[in-house]
Amino acid sequence: MTKSILIVEDDPVISQLIAWRLKKLGYGVVGTAQTAEEAISRIRSGAPDLVLLDIVLEEGVDGTALGSQIRKEYHIPFIYLTAHSDDETLSRAIETGPSGFLLKPFKDEELKVAIEVALKQVPGV
Repeated sequence: MTKSILIVEDDPVISQLIAWRLKKLGYGVVGTAQTAEEAISRIRSGAPDLVLLDIVLEEGVDGTALGSQIRKEYHIPFIYLTAHSDDETLSRAIETGPSGFLLKPFKDEELKVAIEVALKQVPGV
């Protein structure tokens, strides 16, 4: 069964590139969101198996706050995608309990490994 993934990325070009790469790897993309509010709306309308989440979002709530909410309210695994690896960002990210952390730019193989590891952490998947 194809696993469904939601992409939360504020740059539409990067979002489309990630969607293309996921499809090429055999995953289903249930949608994209540019803001935390859009992401929550998409999760409520049909929970994905996994969320790929940019830490720095342009509008409203940042990715780490959204990650924390996803973990507490929806119990969906999520992987942070970010170009930021400074100590403060990493510390904030770790506190939210992500299922993975990928630095941009990343290779398809790295993406696949992170997704498979994250999905195996979920009972029954």
